[in-house]
Amino acid sequence: MPATDTRAGRVSPPGPVARTVARMPPTSFFLISAVFHYLGPSLAVLLFAHVAAPGVAWLRIASAAVVFALWRRPWRIVAAASSGQRLVFAGLGAVLAAMNVLFYLAIDRLPLATVGAIEFLGTVILAAIGAQTRRNLLALLLAVAGVGVLTSVQLAGQPLGYLFAFANCAGFMLYILLGHRIATTAVGGGPPGLPLSGIDQLGLAMLIAAAAATPFGLVPAAPAFTHPAWLAWGVGVGVCSSVIPYVTDQLAMARLPRATFSLMLALLPAIATVIGLIVLGQVPTLRDLAGIGLVILGVALHRDPPRRETPIRGPGIRRRRGQRASQERRAGGAIAARP
Repeated sequence: MPATDTRAGRVSPPGPVARTVARMPPTSFFLISAVFHYLGPSLAVLLFAHVAAPGVAWLRIASAAVVFALWRRPWRIVAAASSGQRLVFAGLGAVLAAMNVLFYLAIDRLPLATVGAIEFLGTVILAAIGAQTRRNLLALLLAVAGVGVLTSVQLAGQPLGYLFAFANCAGFMLYILLGHRIATTAVGGGPPGLPLSGIDQLGLAMLIAAAAATPFGLVPAAPAFTHPAWLAWGVGVGVCSSVIPYVTDQLAMARLPRATFSLMLALLPAIATVIGLIVLGQVPTLRDLAGIGLVILGVALHRDPPRRETPIRGPGIRRRRGQRASQERRAGGAIAARP
């Protein structure tokens, strides 16, 4: 995998693992993310009986930050990053902290499917912005209809829970926007096409998120420190919820247009139904199957918009493009001058 050389401000060429990752289809990373997107919260809900929701959120964020720190040592990219990139890291860290706490406060009061349906509203907006064609707009409508069949949202009974759920929806939109930005942006002028280039940036944002969540999450998490099983449970929640899915999100975002990634998130309710059948023995109804069918049809109908030649941005990229263009013009002039 690529390592950042902060002294030279460059990223080393991708290793065998990175090249293997580059050969895998981006949809495979999305499916892994989708599965753990629901496994993690299911573990968290069970832990709510022993640790308050803000404490479980802190355990999730802090354990993920420790994993990224040991694995990627993301602080090494700070020196090579531009001031604008540092602002993105800080913004994403704040979003991760707020989004995770709000999500757990919401699922502590509302069914997971309801919170998931509200969370999906943000992805609908992002997908609609990038729909671009009638075909993709139809695909979006089918996916929305499928989610509507799978989940019915009724704003009654738990107003505070719905407030947390809609705030989490806004946070999830920001996560997609900022996550897609770091997935397609190189730090320190690294070469384009590195499949793991966004993970160091994600790791740094997670460290910032842990620092931001500590003032209001550490005290509620204190009971876990006197029960090793609860603490291990919280670490498992962090790995399943904030390491595996976020890393695979980065690998998918690096190669999928933002609108396509947003629409594919419509598969989450369908995958939740499958997990419920396999893990919890919850047999889907005909209505559930109809909703799953509509979602799958919408995703199958969607087509990626035309992509630009170089999706990854970074200092030095434009300068190198100008150098190549200048060289091509000089070469063309030399050929034209030949007798």
